[in-house]
Amino acid sequence: MNYKGYQGNIEFDDQAEIFHGEVIGLRDVVTFQGRSVDELRQAFAESIHDYLDFCASRGDEPDKPYSGKFLLLLEPDLHRKLAAISRAEGTSLIGWVESRLTRLIQEAG
Repeated sequence: MNYKGYQGNIEFDDQAEIFHGEVIGLRDVVTFQGRSVDELRQAFAESIHDYLDFCASRGDEPDKPYSGKFLLLLEPDLHRKLAAISRAEGTSLIGWVESRLTRLIQEAG
C-alpha cells in the first residue's frame, strides 16, 4: 500500500479479524489498522498525516520515502570492469547493476 510515496506493509490477523500494517523505511514506528480495505486505506493515510504533523511539531525533518537512488562507491578498477561488462551486454552500468540486484532478490525469495 502506498500513500504520498510512503509504503505500508500489511498483514491480516485471522484471530482478531483485522488488518494491521506498519509504514516501512522510517526510523519511527508508524502503524495503522482497519477491518476493511477502505478502513485500512483511510487509517494508513491518517497515520502518514499524523507522522508528518508529529515531526513538524518537534521541528524534525520527517524520513522521506525511498527515492530509488543510492550512491555506491567502488574501487576504480572494479568500476572499469563492471562498465566493460555492462557495455558488452548492451546496457548501462546502472541498468546492469539493477538487473543483477533484482535477480538476487528473486533468488532469495
